[in-house]
Amino acid sequence: MKISIRKGFSFGLTSGIITTLGMIVGLDSSTKSKTIVLGGIVLIAVADAFSDSLGMHISQESELHSQKDVWTSTISTFVSKFVFAITFIIPFMLFSLQTAVIISIIWGLSLISSFSYYLAKKEKINPLKVIGEHLLIAVLVIIATHYIGDWVALTFR
Repeated sequence: MKISIRKGFSFGLTSGIITTLGMIVGLDSSTKSKTIVLGGIVLIAVADAFSDSLGMHISQESELHSQKDVWTSTISTFVSKFVFAITFIIPFMLFSLQTAVIISIIWGLSLISSFSYYLAKKEKINPLKVIGEHLLIAVLVIIATHYIGDWVALTFR
């Protein structure tokens, strides 16, 4: 896989999962509304995919990559970020809010674990260390956004 595609894909996958999970958990904690969580997923899939792809675009330009590589990274960031974020809609369309949140967390952590395993094997390093490090960060985001959502609900209702 070309490095510009791999860079955009890995960034989009990771950011799409972590950002969407954080938003899901935070909105669930603060609103307990399936409609608001679903709206948040769609909005983040679009707005954050555009935002991060522009960030990748500017970052690649600042490193003086070719225009083809800049646009390849930009597009792969957008597509992967959008696709991975939008997959989180499925549990909310099929299950109750609380069940969908749990399924989303399992789905997101599974995707991060799988991709981390792939990266570790590719780089010939200990997969458990890489997976553990990445899951720790994801779990910290989930915990933090849960409590921030609780705080928002208590403070602004």
